[in-house]
Amino acid sequence: MSTSQQTDPLIGRLVDGRYRVRARIARGGMATVYVATDLRLERRVALKVMHGHLSDDTVFQSRFIQEARAAARLADPNVVNVFDQGQDGDMAYLVMEYLPGITLRELLREQRRLTVPQAVSILDAVLSGLAAAHKAGIVHRDVKPENVLLAEDGRIKIGDFGLARATTANTASGAQLLGTIAYLAPELVTRGTADARSDIYAIGIMLYEMLTGEQPYKGEQPMQIAFQHATDSVPRPSVKNPGVPEPLDELVLWATEKSPDERPLDAREMLQRLRDIERELGISPVVARTGPIGIVRDDATATGELTAVLPGTPTGPTTAMEEVDNAGRLRRATQRRRSRGAWLIVLVLLLAALAGGLGWWFGSGPGSLVAVADVTGMTYEEASARLEQDSLVAVQQGENSLEVAAGQVIRTNPPQGTRVDKDSEVNVFVSLGPAEATFSSLAGLSEADARSAFTAQSVSVADDSATFFTDAAAGTVIGAFVRPAGAPDDGSQDVPCIDGCTVHQGDSARLQVSLGPLPDVSGESEGKARSTLEGLNLAVADSQTEASDSVEEGRVIRVIGKEDGGWLAPGDTVTLVVSTGPPLFAVPDLVGMTLAEARKAATDAGFTIDYDDRWDAFPDPFTQVESQKPDAEDLEPRGTVISLRIAAAL
Repeated sequence: MSTSQQTDPLIGRLVDGRYRVRARIARGGMATVYVATDLRLERRVALKVMHGHLSDDTVFQSRFIQEARAAARLADPNVVNVFDQGQDGDMAYLVMEYLPGITLRELLREQRRLTVPQAVSILDAVLSGLAAAHKAGIVHRDVKPENVLLAEDGRIKIGDFGLARATTANTASGAQLLGTIAYLAPELVTRGTADARSDIYAIGIMLYEMLTGEQPYKGEQPMQIAFQHATDSVPRPSVKNPGVPEPLDELVLWATEKSPDERPLDAREMLQRLRDIERELGISPVVARTGPIGIVRDDATATGELTAVLPGTPTGPTTAMEEVDNAGRLRRATQRRRSRGAWLIVLVLLLAALAGGLGWWFGSGPGSLVAVADVTGMTYEEASARLEQDSLVAVQQGENSLEVAAGQVIRTNPPQGTRVDKDSEVNVFVSLGPAEATFSSLAGLSEADARSAFTAQSVSVADDSATFFTDAAAGTVIGAFVRPAGAPDDGSQDVPCIDGCTVHQGDSARLQVSLGPLPDVSGESEGKARSTLEGLNLAVADSQTEASDSVEEGRVIRVIGKEDGGWLAPGDTVTLVVSTGPPLFAVPDLVGMTLAEARKAATDAGFTIDYDDRWDAFPDPFTQVESQKPDAEDLEPRGTVISLRIAAAL
C-alpha cells in the first residue's frame, strides 16, 4: 500500500454494505477515486467518492448524478462504464469499471511528445468514444489528456463525464462552463455556449499537444490563454515538429477553427477523416501496453498485500515430543538408590529456586520489560508488525511534517529505546505530509512583507522577483504564484495567490513586483524621451511618425508597448510615436467663383478666406475671384487663411 494512503480513513471501509475499499488511486478537485471490491458480484471496480466538503453542494451533487446518467447512456468500448451511483450516509459515490494503467497526461509527461502512430492510435480511440456520446446527444465539455485512460491491457477509454450535458441545454457559467482553460473553445470564451463542435476544438488542441509536446497557447494568467483561444489561430504542428505529415496538420487546423461552423460537425465526421488519413499514411492504429498486467486476488488484497502465496505442502515427517514424568523417575530412583536420596532432594530444591528466580525476572522483574524498537521511516503497518513482535500495541497518530514523507513514521511515544511493560500501547506518529498554509490577499503589500508572510509559513520564495511597470506604487506586490512541491517547472500547476490562497508548507512561491508607472514622455523631444526610456532598461525601436493637431512637430505623441497591452518589464521593446505636426490638406481652387461660392468652398475644405470687404456691398453674381494665395492644390493645415483678389464679373 502506498505511504500516502496510510491515514485515509476510507481504506478498508465497506461502502453501502457492498463495496470494500482497497486503495486510493487518484485524487481530484471534486472527488477521490479508490479501487474497491464489489462483494456482491466479486469483481474489482473503481469507486469515485465526492469530497466531504462538497456533499452539501447541490451543484456538485447534480454533476455527480449527471456523470452517472451520461455515461450510462453510452455503450461503447472506448467510454469508461459507470455501473452504479449511490449515497452512503453523507458520502456520494459512483461505481465505474476499474482500468489499471495511466492517463494520457502521464504518458505526455514521460515521453513529452508522441510518435505519429501513437497519436493516431489514441486519437482514433478517443474519437470513437466521443462519437458515441455525440450520437446520444451528449457533449463531454471537458476533453483533455487527464480524462483519457490508457489501460495496461491496451484499451483506450475516455471518462469523467462530470461536466457533460445534453446538446439541448448548452449554456453554463463559472466552473461548470470552463472545464480546463487550455482546451477551451472560443465560443465558450465569447458566448458561454457549447455543443459537439466545442469537444472537437478540445480534441484538436489535444492532438496538437500529442504531436508537439506542448500546448499552442501559453500565458501567466488563465484569461491570457482564454484571450488567445478567442483571437488567435492554432499554428500547424509541423512548425514545432517537422515530422508531422501535412494531413495531420490540416486535421488540427480544421478541428481548431475559431468559428464552430467551419469545424467537423461532430466526432463521427472527424473520425471518418482520420480513417482516410490512416489509409493515406499507411498507419494502422496499434495500442501499446502501458505496463505489466497481473491478476490480483481479492483475498490477497484484503490482507493489504498485492500477491498471495498458497500454503506449501509439508515435505518431511513430523515427530511427537516425548512426555517425561519426572516424579515417577524420582520415585523409581529413590527406591533403587536410597543412598543417593539426600543429594537428589537438594538438586530438586535448587532447580525449584532457579525456576522461581527466572519466573520473577521475566514475570515482574527487569526481564518483563521490552525496549521500544526504532520504527522511524516505516509505514504504519510495518511499524505495527514490528512492535507486535515485542508484544507491544501500536496506536496510530497523525502529525504534519516537512521532512518526513506522508505515510512514514516520524517518531513514537514512548521514544525508541524506552523499556516498557509488555502489551503496553505505543503511540506511532505517522506523517500527514506538509501542513496547509493559508494566505489572505497579498495585493499592495511591500515585497519584504510578502516574503515574510510566505517564509513565516515555511513557503520558500524565489530570490529574484519579476518586475513590471504598472500603475501600482513602486515596490508593491502585483502578482504571486505558488508551485506545489514536486510540481513541474512549466507552471501548469502553479496556484495564483495574489488574492489569497491555501497551499502547503514546503511549496515555493515567486513574486511579481511593481516598478511604478512608466514615465510620461508625451510632449518631449524624441531624443529626450528615448534617453529616459533607455535609462529604465527598455529597448526603444525605430520611431513611428504621425500627424497631430495638438502635438508640436518633432515631439512625442505616445509610447507603444506590448501588442496585448500587458505589463512592460525591463528588457522589453517599446516604440515612440513622433508628431509630424498638423496634417496638411490641398487648398481648393477658388478662381472663377463668386465671393459666396468661394467662401463656402473654402469653409467646406476647412479653410478661411481674406478679401477686401468692400466687395460685400456688391451683389454676389457681380463678384468673381481673380486670384488666390496659397495657390490651388498647395498643401496647408486646416484653418489656413486664403487671400482672395476679387474683381467685378463681366
